[in-house]
Amino acid sequence: MRREQPDLELTAFDNETLGNEADLAGTGAQFIRGDILDKELLRSAMKSADAVVHLAADTRVMDSIENPEKNFQVNVLGSWNVLTLARELGIERVVCASTGGAIMGNTPPPYDEKSVPRPISPYGASKLAMEGYCSAFSGAYGMRCVCLRFSNIYGPYSHRKESVVAKFIREVLEGRDLVVYGDGSQRRDLVFVEDIAQAIRTALENPSAQGVYQLGYGRSSSLNELLDILREVAGRDRQINVEYRGFRTGEVLDTTCRIDHARSELGYEPRIDLHEGVSRTWRWFLDSGVVSQPAVTGA
Repeated sequence: MRREQPDLELTAFDNETLGNEADLAGTGAQFIRGDILDKELLRSAMKSADAVVHLAADTRVMDSIENPEKNFQVNVLGSWNVLTLARELGIERVVCASTGGAIMGNTPPPYDEKSVPRPISPYGASKLAMEGYCSAFSGAYGMRCVCLRFSNIYGPYSHRKESVVAKFIREVLEGRDLVVYGDGSQRRDLVFVEDIAQAIRTALENPSAQGVYQLGYGRSSSLNELLDILREVAGRDRQINVEYRGFRTGEVLDTTCRIDHARSELGYEPRIDLHEGVSRTWRWFLDSGVVSQPAVTGA
């Protein structure tokens, strides 16, 4: 992305696996279709950039367990391409999307940047590898790499995500039963997308930002608590049936995190609580029409 005053000029580079160019309508961003594993095309996209925000990843934990090689290729080798090209092209600032819970595994929460990583999935391991290379490129080549460890992000435009809030809303609107793996007591630090977007911009523009920052809401909710909020937001006219199944191997049980470091160094302060965030996400799904809805049932 080339920096202009007073705003940023954005170029989006994406292989359209989950999104497409139409999603950028109204943003003013230039779009280049490509894959981060295609190093020559990536070089062409990055050659006039002043900074890079690296969000591309294979992010599904269960998929990474089933196909760890693909996860490694995209997340580790893809990140290697981004970093080596940034060095080659003289781009000092690289902001990377990392993860909290998947890296920490079942380390006792709440965790922060000082917690010892213990990934229990290939996805978590791949993000930890990316963080290691970011640290090395900062130390060896004077680059200013930032790794933002996102907790569980939700919000508008998430209709293609398989994360819990988007998945539950999509299934409710389609009239399907919801499936919870476990008893619903597992906890997620759910953070609204606007709060994360502001943190990314701050990390991009703050010259002192460097290293790892944990980003979340700073408080967690159980899946059962999330279901209660969704029932309230959806209204009594919508039947929400939940099927509980066994816990899944490799899934983190609690993603509660501390965000003190991001607060002190980035001025990060999440503002959207879970009830407001789920309400706004639900309304976006309704208004956008991205999910076909069956006739609602009576109360």
